[in-house]
Amino acid sequence: MAGAMLVPALTDFAKANDDWRIFVFSAVLVAIICILVAAATRGERVPFTPRLGFLLVTSVWLVTAGIGALPLYFGSVNVSFAGAFFESMSGLTTTGSTVISGLDALPPGLLLWRSLLQWLGGIGIIGMAILILPSIRGGGLSLFHMESSDKSEKILPRVNQLAAGLMAAYAVLTVLCVMAYAALGMSFFDAVNHAMTTLATGGFSTHDSSMGYFDDNRILAVSSLFMVLASLPFVIYIRALLPLRFQRWNDPQIPVFLTTCLVLSVALAATRHALNATPFNEAFVSSAFNLISVITTTGFASEDYTLWSNAATGVFFLAMFLGGCAGSTAGGIKANRLVILFLLVKASARGLFRPHAIRRLRYGNQEVTPELLQTVTLFVLLFFGVLLTGTVVLTSLGLDFLTAFSGALTALANVGPGFGQIIGPAGNFGKFSDSTLWVLSAIMLLGRLEIVTVLVLLFPATWID
Repeated sequence: MAGAMLVPALTDFAKANDDWRIFVFSAVLVAIICILVAAATRGERVPFTPRLGFLLVTSVWLVTAGIGALPLYFGSVNVSFAGAFFESMSGLTTTGSTVISGLDALPPGLLLWRSLLQWLGGIGIIGMAILILPSIRGGGLSLFHMESSDKSEKILPRVNQLAAGLMAAYAVLTVLCVMAYAALGMSFFDAVNHAMTTLATGGFSTHDSSMGYFDDNRILAVSSLFMVLASLPFVIYIRALLPLRFQRWNDPQIPVFLTTCLVLSVALAATRHALNATPFNEAFVSSAFNLISVITTTGFASEDYTLWSNAATGVFFLAMFLGGCAGSTAGGIKANRLVILFLLVKASARGLFRPHAIRRLRYGNQEVTPELLQTVTLFVLLFFGVLLTGTVVLTSLGLDFLTAFSGALTALANVGPGFGQIIGPAGNFGKFSDSTLWVLSAIMLLGRLEIVTVLVLLFPATWID
């Protein structure tokens, strides 16, 4: 984080903006603290345990969000520390909600810092999902990232090689996205910022009107493509280079995710064509872009889609729950869990007619174990439990029900925009009180770390051996 702060510092220095001093000061402060901690703990070896893993993941995200808030709080943006922390947490969790308005006039360094936070947050999700979460059974991700405990059946011989491969794919896709945006007329600065937030499925923009600023259907089409690529399991890009591995791989969540995006996009375009007489081709491009942006939890917008029709609002409300694929930078419930829940419902229905039959649920080439079923069911129950609890808390802080519910949902699913005049696609979170922003920051952390990773720390049984 200290090193990353030097990038916007150089940008502001080149543009003769005084905020470069804030970035350098923050970088030096953070670096000194990190060096002191490293020196004080040098030589100590602490055995890794699940309890340490949960504590490590959660505390690192909290501390990193606090570090990311420093340039925003001390910079030229007029926000409270709660607002700066909310903005930083929104960036790192790739949520995309913002308290800042007037982005078009914001110093370039702060715009770049917001985009960097999202890009680093996307890498952090991939890295921790591969390196830490499988070993502590955080969210049951190990089933979808590793084939088995046998080294010969892994995609790559070492876990760190797998993580490095995923991060390389992330970086390459980002560079390709920059080139595509620049080729379609974006300035280099805009192309870099939007490419980072596209691949992170974050949705921060350098303009208040988001992607609508460019008014170009070609940019919307390219953005839709890269949002989809970022929402697929990143392991697919490594497998594509290993043909034998790729041929033996079967992941049902990918066709389900792609089919859902296509069907809902066509349905939205057809509805707009029938109700508003919008040409189908034009309606399809904008409908697909805005829907994919929501379903992948990116949060870009080209226009206020809540004004299209009541039917369109209902589709976008549904899309906020779905999310992308497991193993991607997208949030939400995710397609793999939805597939497993469907298999469970299907098996239960068959059990009504053949109660004594023995059934084995299979997810692609792998058997769905009772432990995995319990994990998926627990996550879904906790998801809706946190959603309802968050809605009640936000309502008690003075928000109307629609704003409170959609605010809790967009924070938990890491989508970005909500519904209503305040936090809809044309609004932001700048009018909220500090207490409301702290609550939403906590919900964003819960959503990005798959809920259980954070909530487990609240049980006294995890505090002692």
